[in-house]
Amino acid sequence: MLPRRQLTVILLLLLGACASGPTFNTGGVDRSLTPRDAAAAPQPAKGKYVLWGGVILATTNLRDRTQIEVLAHPLDSDTRPRRNRDPLGRFILEQAGFLEPASYAEGRLITAVGRITGTRAGRVGESDYPFPVIAARQVHLWPRDGGRDASSVHFGIGVGVGF
Repeated sequence: MLPRRQLTVILLLLLGACASGPTFNTGGVDRSLTPRDAAAAPQPAKGKYVLWGGVILATTNLRDRTQIEVLAHPLDSDTRPRRNRDPLGRFILEQAGFLEPASYAEGRLITAVGRITGTRAGRVGESDYPFPVIAARQVHLWPRDGGRDASSVHFGIGVGVGF
C-alpha cells in the first residue's frame, strides 16, 4: 500500500494530465460576437476582443506578419473548434512575425484571442466578402491527430493502454 503522501502526489499528477485545451486570457472578450456579426457591423465591432476559432483555409506570410484565413466554427468547452457545427463566417487572423505555412496548413484547427482591427474586402469564389481582421493576442494551433499522442494511457472505468 502506498503512503498517503505518495498517493496524493500521484493523484494530482493524474489530474494534471487530464487537463485539456489551452488556457486563454479571456478578460474583456466579447463572447457573443461572431465573425459574421463583425462583418455585418464592422464599426461597432472594431476594437473589441474576441475568442474565435475554426479551420485554417490559407496562410500568407507578409514582410512583418502572417495572415491566416479561417472558417470559424463554434468552440467547445475546451475552446476547440467544433467542425461538426455550422460555420460562423470567416475571418483573418494576423500574427506578428513569421509562422511556418507547413504547420499552419489548410485544414488545421486553430483558436485565438485577439482584437478586431477592422475588416478587409476579399472574395470567396466570385462573391465579395468582408473579412473581419483580428490582431492575435494568443494563438493555439491544435494537434493534427485531435490532441492525442500516438501511444497513451487512458484512465476511466477500467484502465486502457493504447499503442
